[in-house]
Amino acid sequence: MKLSPLILLALAIFGSGCAQSQKLKKADKQVISQLQGHVGYLADDKLEGRRAGTPGEALAKTYISKQFEAIGLEPMGDDKTWFQAFPIFDGKDYRQNSYFFINGNEISKEHFFPLATSPENIVEAMPSIALKESGVPWFIDLEAEKEANQGNPHFDPVTNIQEKIKDAAKKGATALILYNDATQQYNPKLKGDLLPIPVFFLDSIESKKYLSDETASLEIKCKAGFRENKRTGNNVIGYINNRAAYTIILGAHYDHLGYGEDGNSMLRTGEKLIHNGADDNASGTSALIELARMLKKDKNKTANYLVVAFSGEELGLFGSKYYTEHPVKPLSEITYMINMDMVGRLNDSSHALTIGGYGTSPAWSNSFSSLSDPRYLTIKFDSSGTGPSDHSSFYRKDIPVLFFFTGLHADYHKPTDDANRINYEGEYRIIQLIYSLIKKTPIDQKLVFTKTREQPAGSSTRFSVSLGIMPDYSFSGAGVRVDGVSDGRPAKKAGLQAGDIIIQLGDIRTPSVEDYMQALSKFKKGDKTIVKFKRAAAELTADIQF
Repeated sequence: MKLSPLILLALAIFGSGCAQSQKLKKADKQVISQLQGHVGYLADDKLEGRRAGTPGEALAKTYISKQFEAIGLEPMGDDKTWFQAFPIFDGKDYRQNSYFFINGNEISKEHFFPLATSPENIVEAMPSIALKESGVPWFIDLEAEKEANQGNPHFDPVTNIQEKIKDAAKKGATALILYNDATQQYNPKLKGDLLPIPVFFLDSIESKKYLSDETASLEIKCKAGFRENKRTGNNVIGYINNRAAYTIILGAHYDHLGYGEDGNSMLRTGEKLIHNGADDNASGTSALIELARMLKKDKNKTANYLVVAFSGEELGLFGSKYYTEHPVKPLSEITYMINMDMVGRLNDSSHALTIGGYGTSPAWSNSFSSLSDPRYLTIKFDSSGTGPSDHSSFYRKDIPVLFFFTGLHADYHKPTDDANRINYEGEYRIIQLIYSLIKKTPIDQKLVFTKTREQPAGSSTRFSVSLGIMPDYSFSGAGVRVDGVSDGRPAKKAGLQAGDIIIQLGDIRTPSVEDYMQALSKFKKGDKTIVKFKRAAAELTADIQF
């Protein structure tokens, strides 16, 4: 699950909320034991955190598919298998196709790197050695730049580098070498417009050796070259075909963070530790398996059930978004979608369960009001159909959704999210609730879909305005691809549409979501500006007022 704000619009408390657990029947204990088995396997160290596109994910997908097969589901993935494969852009690797020589000496890849947005050029030159002279376009001493601007509160190293690149290109430089700054690290997923010239970072070890004032001459030979890295994630898809008119999608993501390689760990020590993700989301995956088992045995055949374990959720809903763009059943036949993400930490005292998506259909009010007293759950309703998990992908396709979630905790996105911390009986109570809800929701016609308020995209950047779009986090190109546009918001009024790619907001280029958030932070309510975006082959501009 990706962290994002959660705003609760309505509160309903069912039962006393005091949870003196009734004596469990043998069948109940069996389900709880199976939940323990699923979570125990999926959150084991040997799966190394189930990072999408890794051997750990492969072990998890095989386990899930075997569970689906044992239950009696039909495979609905690619070529009649259980798996639906999708690509994951994993950045650019420079190590095989780049080199850097100074005076005939090859510089190790550990001591230099090209900026990932550099053009793939070979440069050979004998540049000026007047390193300290003002206006020399080949070399920039970053440490000296920082020292010179210590008293400048507006100095921004990133903006400074961008300006240096533009200036060097204007002065006729064929490449720019930035050196003497240990804070710079290669970013393989850097997004942005292609630079006019290659830009190389040289560390202080090599720069002190070759770029001192005593250096008599320099002969530089360098190449910026890249190989695009991709890995493959897999959704696991099973089907219960009751030959009904409509299908219900049941979903949970099974991927997690691995060792935190994608920068999404909450661990700040720098240690390389396995993130087992027992609650996030081995809990939801195990609930998915057991709910599918219950529905397969059900004698009521009024609906079909598509059971999907998504991967790539932690990267930005990759798997569920791919599914909605490549559905194995027409989306017109889907009446609603239920998503279970982090359902393993029901508090023994508060019994708090948040259910999102309550406002996505008027049918949900009737369905919940007709349920018998759950006794074990204190339910908080959130009306929004969007949020930090896979149901958002289906909401974007005008499908009613529900999202089940027992809340954040101190182990969220940390290596301590382990199987021994799961409340298995509490999880079982949630599965019972979902099963009862499905039984109480009419299926003779499609549920009416209603739009809800939008949750803001999570960001560490503070901003007081919003354009009113949902970014497509799986987009690997330059710019911010619009996945959805909210009614009544600035983007909608300006005529932006899903599929547009925002490339500039005001005077600020937006090659990535992070840059877009930074741009938003520069505006306040009432400000007017322009938004520049691409639509198909055209580049368009529209006026915006926040």
